[in-house]
Amino acid sequence: MAISRPRRTICAEAARAAVNAAVAHGPEARKVPVVAAVVDASGDLIALLRGDGAFKASTTIAQDKAHTAAVFGVSTDALDDGLGAGSTLHQGIALRPGVALFGGGFPIVENGEVIGGIGVSGGSEDDDRACAQAGLAALGLATSGLATSS
Repeated sequence: MAISRPRRTICAEAARAAVNAAVAHGPEARKVPVVAAVVDASGDLIALLRGDGAFKASTTIAQDKAHTAAVFGVSTDALDDGLGAGSTLHQGIALRPGVALFGGGFPIVENGEVIGGIGVSGGSEDDDRACAQAGLAALGLATSGLATSS
């Protein structure tokens, strides 16, 4: 019987590339300054970048979105949808520290394994989703099947 297993996690260089791409996508394509955060597979912060003019409050929200996506292994949208609005479970999870149940957070998945999460905050949910997806695209990854509507 094995008592341990290796766990892959995102490296710092990839995390920096993802936050740079996400933050650059905000003003370029969406006309909004954003904050992007990338966490490792355990939800611990690896990289954070606050774009020029982005709200300070967005730093914590971006981290919460990234954390939520990494530890639950689904987009923040999908988690919100899956919990059922108004249910006791939804309310209980929503009150947990570090959890965000609105658009803009995606797990970072490599070869079927969650290796981290990316979260973006500063614009509308659609803005945040688009910027997070730009961060994933910088890593050669997509969000297919991981998010609800955008």
